Amino acid sequence: MPASFDYLKALVIEDNAHMRALLRSLLHTLGIKTVLEAADGGAGYVELREKRPDFVLSDLSMKPVDGIEFTRMVRTAQDSPNPYVPIVMVTGHTERHRVEAARDAGVTEFLAKPITAQNLFLRVAELVERPRAFVRSDSYFGPDRRRHKSADYPGPFRRKDDFKDDIEIQ
Repeated sequence: MPASFDYLKALVIEDNAHMRALLRSLLHTLGIKTVLEAADGGAGYVELREKRPDFVLSDLSMKPVDGIEFTRMVRTAQDSPNPYVPIVMVTGHTERHRVEAARDAGVTEFLAKPITAQNLFLRVAELVERPRAFVRSDSYFGPDRRRHKSADYPGPFRRKDDFKDDIEIQ
């Protein structure tokens, strides 16, 4: 695993202490020395504000503030400390509606449990090496959902409902 991740600061938001420890250990294995922790999205929001991590790993199902609500707060709250921070949703709940809800809230990446060091490495490398542009529209703010760019695509838009007046890429 590359030592180039040693400068990163991660925030792990997970209500299960054993899973937090596992994620912390895996992040250390990747060379990430600074790993902050929180037991739910509300506490994670405080850590985000106070410690300014480079990215967040958040569980989906937590109480009182789950990962989707945390993501919405980060992306859209007026007092958000960093609406552009990459958020990786980590969950065992991989049903389509949950993945879509996470995506629609503004999650950057999705990581299904059980987690392996290689899968975590691939997500972190994606965040670092290929950061995604952010899109703002009336109904969404977050990473551009369109991952793949076709070299032979001639136009500026990829969907028939993309209109210049409706989106702003940042």
